[in-house]
Amino acid sequence: MRRKTVCFILAVLFVLAIAAMSGCAARQTAAQKAGDQVPVYKRSEVVASASEAKQLLIDGNKRFTSGKLASKDMGSTKREELAAKGQKPFAVVVTCSDSRVPPELIFDQGLGDLFVIRVAGNVFDPVAIGSVEYAVEHLGTPLVVVMGHEKCGAVKATADGGEVPGSLGSIVARIKPSVEKAKAAGVTGNDLYEKATDENIKAAIADLEKSPIVKHLKESGKLTVIGAKYHLGSGEVTFETAN
Repeated sequence: MRRKTVCFILAVLFVLAIAAMSGCAARQTAAQKAGDQVPVYKRSEVVASASEAKQLLIDGNKRFTSGKLASKDMGSTKREELAAKGQKPFAVVVTCSDSRVPPELIFDQGLGDLFVIRVAGNVFDPVAIGSVEYAVEHLGTPLVVVMGHEKCGAVKATADGGEVPGSLGSIVARIKPSVEKAKAAGVTGNDLYEKATDENIKAAIADLEKSPIVKHLKESGKLTVIGAKYHLGSGEVTFETAN
């Protein structure tokens, strides 16, 4: 009797093991099928048109907000190719250092696609402008996007006022005119912060366009500069009209 009981238990365990293995195999097959449906991200090696570059950003942001991210080559072959041939980013993105605003993720891009400059409040100083100049003049990147975002801490701190320790004052000084302009429009509370953010994007673009290199490339039709705003909750990026 005892031997029969042991044999019965072993048989039950064997059946359960087979069922578990079948379930895993089914899930793996389903995952493989789902993986086959993931779009593979490809773009032209050289993107010379600002309109094409902007569309690549729009398409990437749509993938990001829908959760249908493209499959991108991040392997050694891609890295070695970029090391050997050099970079050809199709867009420069100047944005805030906020950890919630990573351009490569927001626009669903891979290695070598974006030339990114990040500084709190997405403001410009000579170093940031020089970085843009390098990308548009030396690398031939046709599009610059200056992107602010909702609930920007640097803008809020400037609007709220108070003591500013260390080098934070240099950031506040650049944002303050935009805050004053927003206050002059009569808005308050959260509306003030968002209005000031919008004004700060415009002010940053105006600072960038003082660059002789940027101005020359714009006038020759080789460069487009636009503003954009990232919405933290939805993940959507809204673009302003090109200057």
